[in-house]
Amino acid sequence: MASGISLTLIIVILTGLVSYQSFGNLSMKQKLLLYPKSIKDNKEYYRFLTHGFVHADWGHLLINMYVLYVFGEQIELAFNTIFTPTLGKILFMGLYLGAIVLSSLPAYFKHQNNAYYRALGASGGTSAIVFAFIIFGPWKWFIFPPLPAILMGAGYLWYSSYMGKKGQDNIGHDAHFWGAVFGFAFTMSMFSIFRPDQIEIFFNQLLAGPTPPPFF
Repeated sequence: MASGISLTLIIVILTGLVSYQSFGNLSMKQKLLLYPKSIKDNKEYYRFLTHGFVHADWGHLLINMYVLYVFGEQIELAFNTIFTPTLGKILFMGLYLGAIVLSSLPAYFKHQNNAYYRALGASGGTSAIVFAFIIFGPWKWFIFPPLPAILMGAGYLWYSSYMGKKGQDNIGHDAHFWGAVFGFAFTMSMFSIFRPDQIEIFFNQLLAGPTPPPFF
């Protein structure tokens, strides 16, 4: 953003503070995380959103906030530029918070009668931000993994889907997958409503093909 603190940084700070407080307060963490059975039985619908502001540990928090900050700053600036600054801010919040909520729905329906299932973290939201970034630069190169953005995105979706079906670890692969899908669909939908020319720009960039990696 041209001036003032960005929404991205505000979210990073807020998430960091809430997560930090929850590290030493198990009752707080249990109250905020995604607990499908409690949502169903007690109508605690706020959990669809609040689970994105608590994390398991420092590593979990730092990875998500690093991804959010690096990509979120770019997407927020792009939204503010392509749309009006006011609309850009609204859509950016809709992208991030909407992804946190909607990416948790598959886990809710799958585990709503499972008293042992819990989930937490901002991965659904950060996945949406990354896939919005892919729309703006489908052939931009990622340093790690060293792949063009569109290929990294395809691999990410395949891996998240595969691991989600296996269900052999404690990572929310379904949230990763559906957060990414939401990020792509939401951004393209907003383009179709407010800036249809951006859809043509995306497909033109996509058809232009890859460029040589900048780090070789």
